[in-house]
Amino acid sequence: MKTARLALALLVSLLACGLPAVHAESTAIKNEKKNYVHTLALADRLRIAVYQEEDLVTLTRIDARGRINLPLLGEVTIGGMTIVEAQAAIENAYKEGRFLRNPQVTINVEEYAQREVSISGQIRNSGRYSLPPESTYTVVELVTKAGGITDIGKGSAVSVTRTLPDGTRKVFTIDVDSIIKGKKDNKSEDFLLQAGDNVYVPERLI
Repeated sequence: MKTARLALALLVSLLACGLPAVHAESTAIKNEKKNYVHTLALADRLRIAVYQEEDLVTLTRIDARGRINLPLLGEVTIGGMTIVEAQAAIENAYKEGRFLRNPQVTINVEEYAQREVSISGQIRNSGRYSLPPESTYTVVELVTKAGGITDIGKGSAVSVTRTLPDGTRKVFTIDVDSIIKGKKDNKSEDFLLQAGDNVYVPERLI
């Protein structure tokens, strides 16, 4: 009985020690997600307007090359830009082409293209998952959504393969186990996924 009470006291103590770290990690991720900025993706449907220029209002989709077609300008590349960056790019194009002296461009996303990430390996429900509009998932959130890591999965070495804008690939390693347990160090930092990321959970070597 005495041993059981000691074990219970130790468990409560460990949980109490872990709570601040979990809360701090969760708060940091919440702030990062709150500040998440959508980048314009292929097949996003946009409404582009120029202040006091009704003839230039355009409804268009970003094509496979990241371009749109606009009145007077023709093709303009905006894929991968934020809305603010794309507005500035179009304004500069109108000014450089000497079509408008001081254009004020507004872009609204009328329909978001489907953005997906994939997860495979030692995960209970592998497959492709859609990211929410104007938001995303962290690696831990995706692992949780996919049912969690299997009993033989190595949660301390979950990899994320990301294709960069220049076509090269970069691999990140995430210690999901430590994040879930509330440990906070250089190896246990969660981060936000981007469309096209591939998450892989390796098998533990027994």
